[in-house]
Amino acid sequence: MTSSVITLESTPTWAVAAVVFFLISISICIEHLLHLLAKYFNKNRRKYLIQALDKIKSELLQLGFISLLLTVGEKPIANICIPKSIGETFLPCSDPSNDSPEEAKCEEQGMVSLLSRQGMKELQYLIFVLAFFHSLSCILTFGLGMAKQMRKWKSWEAETRTLEYQFSNDPRRFLLIHQTTFARRHLRFWSEHRFLRWPACFLRQFYASVSKVDYFTLRHGFITAHFSEGSTFDFQKYIKRTLEKDFGVVVGISLWVWILSMLFIFLNAHDFYNYLWLPFIPLLMLLLVGTQLQGIISRMCLESQEKSQVVRGTFLVRPSDHFFWFGWPKLLLHLMHFILFQNSFQLAFFTWTWYKFGFRSCFHRKTEDIVIRLAMGVLVQVLCGYVTLPLYALVTQMGTSMKKVIFPEKVVEGLKRWRANARRNIALKNNYTSARPSLDNNTTSINTSPSFGASPSFNLNTPHCVKFDQPSSSEYLAFGVKDEGKANSTNRETKDS
Repeated sequence: MTSSVITLESTPTWAVAAVVFFLISISICIEHLLHLLAKYFNKNRRKYLIQALDKIKSELLQLGFISLLLTVGEKPIANICIPKSIGETFLPCSDPSNDSPEEAKCEEQGMVSLLSRQGMKELQYLIFVLAFFHSLSCILTFGLGMAKQMRKWKSWEAETRTLEYQFSNDPRRFLLIHQTTFARRHLRFWSEHRFLRWPACFLRQFYASVSKVDYFTLRHGFITAHFSEGSTFDFQKYIKRTLEKDFGVVVGISLWVWILSMLFIFLNAHDFYNYLWLPFIPLLMLLLVGTQLQGIISRMCLESQEKSQVVRGTFLVRPSDHFFWFGWPKLLLHLMHFILFQNSFQLAFFTWTWYKFGFRSCFHRKTEDIVIRLAMGVLVQVLCGYVTLPLYALVTQMGTSMKKVIFPEKVVEGLKRWRANARRNIALKNNYTSARPSLDNNTTSINTSPSFGASPSFNLNTPHCVKFDQPSSSEYLAFGVKDEGKANSTNRETKDS
């Protein structure tokens, strides 16, 4: 029995119309949901979440273009022939099964296709699954991971407005450094020794990575550095706005992220034994970032101790960029971006191979491969959301300069309106100043005689100038008759007298 490919020529029109209607309905529903989400963010003035949503939309558009190019270039790419010796290098499986037919052009030449048509279709699935897992991983990490922490920080922020907190942190009280809770937490026998401090910071990130005293102390140092002492600045809302902006960066797939994804695909060759080391890269980098963030807090405490042994009110730390790697706090954001993408790639690749080739395919013939990939993916997701991300959100605010999101959205809009009004007023003042010299030339003499040339101008030493339009000849004639009659009557009265 021979199987033939059924084309649209042999397909009922009602079937084609039903499938197209189903696809269009799903697309319209997704678009409507995204529109409602954008409307909700706009109503609540969540500017940076709207920007993140726009990035997701642009990624969907980009994926659509990639899918279109893969579909259009399916035949031309399949007709690119390479020698069999090259085509059998860097294979993902040690003994692959090749069931897909080769192109007739390459088969006649005794060569193989650069990428078969079946491989092009499978590649489309991989790209879509990768983008989906990356977006889902970022949403779970920044959304669910920080939801619990933000509620805790909100209660801590409310505590700073109580009389008890203000009394315990009264600037008129003086304490020795070792009497403060923050110093007792960070100034230990290992603090001054770098090789002992790193292991201690590594272990500390797993137990109460962000304590209440750390939050209060870093909040006090930030407000003292950028505001007046005793300011009621809401530090928790500032961190929330900062995370929303960072989410817009992390959820995007930039050029270097696509380059890394191509590198990871290449490293999935069987010769590299990547299942033994590639899944561990996100975990090691995540632990390194968490250790560095804990180390920054300890180093700020040590630096404050070196400058003074007496504390006025509460412990004061001084924000500075030199605590961060290469003096660049934003580097940690790019590392978090890389970690989340690499982890989502591992999970997406496992899901794609399971769906397309089965659970026990040549990609996952060994049980340890499956266990390592799944365990590392889940572990990195949990650690990043509940351990490293809260540390990152708090410690990265301790740079030398504050971020643009320091002002709420309403204040930003008010400042923009004030700036626009100021620019407009300056432009009007400059225009008046440039026109002033030409007007000042006529202040000493006023020409009242009618002229058929340019219209006369009067300067009254006021910001306003009066300009007369050039009168018509009939107006001049009437003016002359009236003046002549008035002159004759005046002469007659003089003679009578």
